[in-house]
Amino acid sequence: MTDPSPDTPETRTEVRGDGAVRVRRALLSVSDKTGIADFGRALTALGVELLSTGGTAIALREAGLEVTDVSEFTGQEEILDGRVKTLHPRLHAALLARREDPDHMAVLEREGIAPIDLVCVNLYPFEQTIAGGDVSPDLAIENIDIGGPTMIRAAAKNHAGVAVVVKPESYDAVSAELEESGGSVSASTRHWLANEAFAQTARYDAAISRWFSSEYEDFPEHVVGAFEKVMDLSYGENPHQRAALYAEAGGRRHVLSRVSKLGGKALSFNNVLDLDSARALVEDFEQPACVIVKHNNPCGVAVGADPLEAWEKAFACDPMSAYGGVVALNGPVTVPLAEKLAGIFLEVLFAPGFEEGALEIVQARESLRILCSEEEREIDPAERDLKRVQGGLLIQDRDGDPEPREIMEAVTSREPGEQEWADMLFAWTVCRRVRSNAIVIARDGATLGIGAGQMSRVDSVRLAVEKCRAARGEEADGLLAGSAVASDAFFPFADGPELAIAAGSTAVIEPGGSKRDGEVIAACEEAGVAMVFTKHRHFRH
Repeated sequence: MTDPSPDTPETRTEVRGDGAVRVRRALLSVSDKTGIADFGRALTALGVELLSTGGTAIALREAGLEVTDVSEFTGQEEILDGRVKTLHPRLHAALLARREDPDHMAVLEREGIAPIDLVCVNLYPFEQTIAGGDVSPDLAIENIDIGGPTMIRAAAKNHAGVAVVVKPESYDAVSAELEESGGSVSASTRHWLANEAFAQTARYDAAISRWFSSEYEDFPEHVVGAFEKVMDLSYGENPHQRAALYAEAGGRRHVLSRVSKLGGKALSFNNVLDLDSARALVEDFEQPACVIVKHNNPCGVAVGADPLEAWEKAFACDPMSAYGGVVALNGPVTVPLAEKLAGIFLEVLFAPGFEEGALEIVQARESLRILCSEEEREIDPAERDLKRVQGGLLIQDRDGDPEPREIMEAVTSREPGEQEWADMLFAWTVCRRVRSNAIVIARDGATLGIGAGQMSRVDSVRLAVEKCRAARGEEADGLLAGSAVASDAFFPFADGPELAIAAGSTAVIEPGGSKRDGEVIAACEEAGVAMVFTKHRHFRH
């Protein structure tokens, strides 16, 4: 090709006194073609020359736009089946030359290279390609973009003279600024776009690194992660702390994925933590279920014939603690249920839907954060659990699903009856989501008392019994009679189950594995109580 004379305005980058850069030449090369034709039209309308590659050039020409092929700009045809097309000194000189440096601009003039003022690039869909899990290594490798990240990084590094756009979501805003300014992009916008660009290439490299490392070991030497902001939160654990929610890039779902906020104040850090616990537990049940969480512990959990019955049973467990709690349901909110929920102070209400007339009732509580979920995707079983510690991360496998009854073992001579089995399995499901040391006493598909976070397991038993008696008054002893007690870890001594048995429990479920298991089993045998070992512990620190 014959380049325009470099001393004409069209071949120079014009940087105004306020730092704005006039865009005269733009390079568009995208994998995701969403909106690219409209963006190209907006640029062309302002007299911007378009350079492009491959499929993007075809899409722009099909939209009726005039495009110069990058190969014409560089003087080098694409080679190696397209693996090399933008990796060329002329192109990168056009991106990297410092516009305020006379020596750099003299080199461009000597080489006849016209500067590029705007780069619009998004990358080969590597994350989407590997998302299915059964992709061939060759296909994954071919979807690792090399030229794209190189152009993005070059333009972002030189954002003093170049605008870089990496997301279709940015096209409208950039187009509007160009139109309003007569074809220029401000310094502040270029800086923000560069920030987005480096974040995008970091996320991209993180995904590639994770894919490579998964071939070698479950816990590799280096863990590279990328997270994207979902929303700012009203405050952190305390009002003086700022906070935001981030989701892991490329993750299948997160705590607020496909969730609509239908009313109430902004979510806080504590709201999201409590919601995460409530969702995790309510999703463990197939029957209509209700979970009430307070300070990251369930204070009432129940299943019922419908969501209304589940709520009434869960609320009855500990009405005092439910005040200001987070409520999660796995079924739609009916009008009768909405009337009950609107009658007390709650922080968050989470449900998969609202029947006609129900939403308006709960929306009358202006402070109540109302969340409606349409999320049907399962949690990725390979997802890891991350906990922040000073200066680092603790990473572990997810705790997984509740153990099936088939692997459990009755260790007393009296085996549990079917109702006892139902109560034990319910209590065991809840116990997994309670802070250790965790004790749950349950009967008829509802928690009666929950002991959480005590340093001594016997204290957790005592607390669970006291919670039931405080909430139920004179009827507590009748409810506790025939109840099941679950412990998230083994009872180290017989005093824990003995305290529950004295309160009326007739069935005990725990992991087993203590050197004093014999003593604990003997205490149950003596009382005629059935005991089951699950073989798995479920600490939640």
